[in-house]
Amino acid sequence: MAVTEASRQVGVVLRRRSIDNPWIDHMWSPLMLLDDVPATAPWTVLSSEADATIYYAGSASIDLFSSDTANYRDNLADGEPRIWVALRRQDGGAELELTKVTADPTEGEAMFESGCDVIGTVPMSPDIASWIAAFVDEFHVEKVFHKRQRDRTSEDRKREASEGPPGRKGGV
Repeated sequence: MAVTEASRQVGVVLRRRSIDNPWIDHMWSPLMLLDDVPATAPWTVLSSEADATIYYAGSASIDLFSSDTANYRDNLADGEPRIWVALRRQDGGAELELTKVTADPTEGEAMFESGCDVIGTVPMSPDIASWIAAFVDEFHVEKVFHKRQRDRTSEDRKREASEGPPGRKGGV
């Protein structure tokens, strides 16, 4: 079965917040996704206050795969669907690079363990939720669970021979 894909470009907005910590002086977090990519240069300051600065980080692609529709469906059914955003520091420096934006909760959780420098979730907009729901409706195929039968070992065969036919014990 071929995997069908769909992609959509979105804009990513981040917050850089000052914090009182002896090891770091600020923290990055995803703030929101824009349904469309604006004609704004990446890393443009959108607003600035005493302890926080909001940046347009740039565009990213949300990629959907027909093999992952069950995960998207679960995300949409959660009541508050989320999008995961991951960023990495470039060459160990202070600059961040968008590495992944996903609607797949399994992939999002895996990113937490992958060593990305900044990971967070943002609410999924109704427009993006509708796009993902349409993809799920078109390509989701319920997978049938088949219980695997264990291979019989020589020990199993010996035990069955000593027990006799099913329902009888002791081979008598």
